[in-house]
Parts: sequence; C-alpha cells; structure tokens
Amino acid sequence: MTTLDMTTATGSIRSTRHGVLRLGLARVYYEARMYFRTPDSVFFTFLFPFIMLAIFTAAFGSAGNIGTAPDGSGGISVGAYYLPGMLAAGMLLSGVQNLAVDIAGEKSDGTLKRLGGTPLSPLSYFIGKIGMVLVTGAIQATLLILVARFLLGIDLPTDPAAWLTFAWVFLFGVIACAFLGIALSALPRSGKSATAVVIPIVLILQFISGVYLQFYNLPEWMQNVASLFPLKWMAQGMRSVFLPDSFASLEQNGVWDLPLVALNLGIWLVVGLVLSRVTFRWIRKDS
Repeated sequence: MTTLDMTTATGSIRSTRHGVLRLGLARVYYEARMYFRTPDSVFFTFLFPFIMLAIFTAAFGSAGNIGTAPDGSGGISVGAYYLPGMLAAGMLLSGVQNLAVDIAGEKSDGTLKRLGGTPLSPLSYFIGKIGMVLVTGAIQATLLILVARFLLGIDLPTDPAAWLTFAWVFLFGVIACAFLGIALSALPRSGKSATAVVIPIVLILQFISGVYLQFYNLPEWMQNVASLFPLKWMAQGMRSVFLPDSFASLEQNGVWDLPLVALNLGIWLVVGLVLSRVTFRWIRKDS
C-alpha cells in the first residue's frame, strides 16, 4: 500500500467515525423529544421517584427521624434518608426499564427493521439511546434534588467532594443501566410482553437493594444477592453523598467503600456493553 493509499484509508476511517458520532448525537435529540411525548414513559420512569419520595415522606415522617440517639436527638428525616435511594432508582428506571421496554416495542412494531435499512449503525443507535438516558436522567436528578431541598426541606451536602462523588456515581450508573436496558430488550418476545418481563425484575431489585426498604435491616443473604447487581452499589454511592458519615456503619461492610462502588459499577458498565452488543439485532432471530 502506498503512502497515498494509507492516507486515503485513514481519512476514510476518520470520516466514518465522525459520521457515526454525528448520527448518534442527532439521535439523542430525537430520542429525548420522543421520550417526553410518551406519557407512560414519563410517568413510570421520570415521575415515579418523585411520587415514591413524597409517599414515603408523608407515610413515615410522623414516626420521627431515622438514626436517632437513645435520648431521641440527632438522626435525619425520612425524606432525607430515602432521597439517595430514589435517585438511584431513577437511574435504574431511566436506563434499564425505559430502554428495555422501549427497544422491545421498536422491535415489535418494525421500527428497528426500518432503521436497519438506513445508514444508521448500531453504535449510532446506542449513542442516541444512552445520550437520551443521560439527558433525561440528569434532568430528573436535578429536579428531584430541588424538590427535596425546597419542598421537603432536606439539607444538601456542601462539600464539593461529595458532589464529585455524585457525578461519577451518576455517570457510571446511568451508562451501565443504559447498556443493560439495551441487552434486556432482547428478552421479551414482543413489545406487548415487555412490561410484564422487565418491570418485575426492576421492582425486585429496588426492594432488595435499599431503595424502598432500609438496607441494613435486610437479611444478610438478601444483601449478598443485592451485591451482585449494580443498583445496590448505585444506592450505596448516593447514600455516601447525601447521608451523614455516621450512617456508613449501617452499610454491609461498615464503610461507604467508594473504591468498591466504582469497581462494581465499572464491571457492570463493561458487562452491559458486551451484552448489549452481542444480543442487539435490528430484527429478532425468530421473526
């Protein structure tokens, strides 16, 4: 191969990469716009954490603070305790539940088959879906934090290091959940059965991972099972941001253990990437 041929080939590769990225970024805008035009997606993935935080605060707020001293002093409000779990649940719902149901529906109604006949590559499609989850997840988290602060009166962290932790837990968690949602979309046999397949999985993970139940009160075997999945680590990372340091003693290992949180989320990100690429098809094999 001559120098001219090598230069031409390199330019062609760069052009292809730019084209893939350009199409992917264009899909982000399209996917986000379509997301907010779908009432069931907005309710069950975007507004659901708001509703659950309000319910828990109203239902259990009269019982007093969580983590109070024997003399009744200290502790934090019920809303403050459940805020980290609801943030983690929002990430799971936006990534796993929303994408798994959405993509299964697109396979069922022929949308993916039509997209497969266009210049859109699977990578551009992934960029669009993941970008949409990042955008909607960031908006959701921001609004949830604002509601917690100004409507529920929950104190927020003032240490910049805490917000840096929030940023990387959110980024790792959302991307990992997005990849897992893409992979899970291959499981339902049709768009109609997608919610019946996906929602029970997501709901069980929320109950055993410290979102709806206080994690330190769960049986040890259940905590060990939860540790196999990313939601537990997302919730633990968020608790390290929003809860007082004294609550670290209630974690499974008695510490926040952020390096282990990062390791597990990193592993799930890679696992999700591999599974999504291996299982993704423009059409089902049995179609």
